[in-house]
Amino acid sequence: MTSGAVRGLKKLMTILDMIRFEHTIFAMPFALMSCMLAANGLPRLSVILWIIVAMVGARSAAMAFNRIADLTYDRLNPRTRDRALPRGLLSLAEVWAFTITSIVAFVFAAWMLNPLAFALSPVALFIILGYSYTKRFTSLTHLVLGLALGIAPVGAWIAVRGTFDLPPVVLAAGVMFWTAGFDVIYALQDLDFDREFHLFSLPRALGPRNALFASRCFHSIAVVLFAVFGLLMNLGAVYFVGVVLAAVLLAYEQSLVKPDDLSKVDIAFFNTNGFVSMGLFIFALADLCVRKALS
Repeated sequence: MTSGAVRGLKKLMTILDMIRFEHTIFAMPFALMSCMLAANGLPRLSVILWIIVAMVGARSAAMAFNRIADLTYDRLNPRTRDRALPRGLLSLAEVWAFTITSIVAFVFAAWMLNPLAFALSPVALFIILGYSYTKRFTSLTHLVLGLALGIAPVGAWIAVRGTFDLPPVVLAAGVMFWTAGFDVIYALQDLDFDREFHLFSLPRALGPRNALFASRCFHSIAVVLFAVFGLLMNLGAVYFVGVVLAAVLLAYEQSLVKPDDLSKVDIAFFNTNGFVSMGLFIFALADLCVRKALS
């Protein structure tokens, strides 16, 4: 491998670390679950591949753009000043190039899927890119982030059926409240910084204790919506076992964080939520397989 290729690979790895590529696991399972249930089985391989390209492109664009939009704050925040852009490991031009490439990949994938997916791609981009500025003016920024992730199952459904229907909207709402719940927990780490620099969040607006109560309410609503989605899709007992396990995991997540003890935020944020999204997908897929076997 040439020295240029090695440098390029190192840059790519730095970018993937910057956008926390591994966190794609949060929304991807919901998109795959939605597309398989929309198809009542396995969609065409090409559809699955373009959904994955669209998902990765959209999330990569959103995260990279967020790093650009927040660069001034990231340089000042002790928690974020070691990120790649503040440290100078990447230039703004490089991150902009990655952002634009990701946007093009997302829009092209939407175009390859069907006309409705392509027509709605600017709306999706407005939401996922616009989120980065919401903390400047609203404490409900956590719900906007949830909406940005929640559109994934709606997009996947549209990719398969080419129609806008109620079940994926309910699933999207579940994802929105689930995401908002864990984002409130994550935002507790920046409470002092948000107060100093007049950034908006529920922890700043409500205080840590009430913000955690709001997070618990969001997660409770999410569980109810996941169950309603199962009812709308006529899913069976296997899926609802998954919903119960998701509820248990979210209760465990909430138990890890106290208003005066944030030492386990990382466990609550990544590990538990990764299990929630993957678990619901696996149980939905298993339920679908059981239904196929019995029919």
